[in-house]
Amino acid sequence: MAAPERESDVVADDSMGSSVENAFDALSAAAPEGWRVELIEGEIHVVPPANGEHEEIVSEVSGQVRDHRKELGRYTGLGLYVPDASPTGKVVPDLVIAPKGSFGDAAEYHDPAPVLLVGEVTSPSTGRQDRGPKLRGYARAGIPCYLLIDREAEEAVVYSEPSDGAYTRSAEAKLSKVVELPEPLGFELDTGQF
Repeated sequence: MAAPERESDVVADDSMGSSVENAFDALSAAAPEGWRVELIEGEIHVVPPANGEHEEIVSEVSGQVRDHRKELGRYTGLGLYVPDASPTGKVVPDLVIAPKGSFGDAAEYHDPAPVLLVGEVTSPSTGRQDRGPKLRGYARAGIPCYLLIDREAEEAVVYSEPSDGAYTRSAEAKLSKVVELPEPLGFELDTGQF
């Protein structure tokens, strides 16, 4: 039986400092296998495992990247430190695209400097964070491209050209159409395959 798409939020007060970090660490250690714990803009989010449709989309995007850019690594379940997304900035994007070998150490959370694209696929439990805090955090981190597959809006949105903590360009397409992934990726993503 699939887990319900529900998310628990624990609001963290910035004045709590290390106690928020301790709560985050405790929840991360206690989370059942497949569940993700993220700290985004001062809130701890406990996210259940993704459903099949979600994973099919992530797999298809990853496959299309492989088909066009074999020299790039495609990472799922990889933790990133995203500056200004929260006091600790610990997030786990659905998909990270970076040069192969960028994350060869044993760290749980990584510097986003080598990341070329980060991708999120919305679900009822994550859409608010994907469209808001994560969008802002990825731009502040200078990640060149943020691909948001918004299942509720039935569209793909590509944010690019981060400057002064915000993305300055965006392109959107209804799911089933193609959307251009700008350089450094430089190819059309066919969302009709989702």
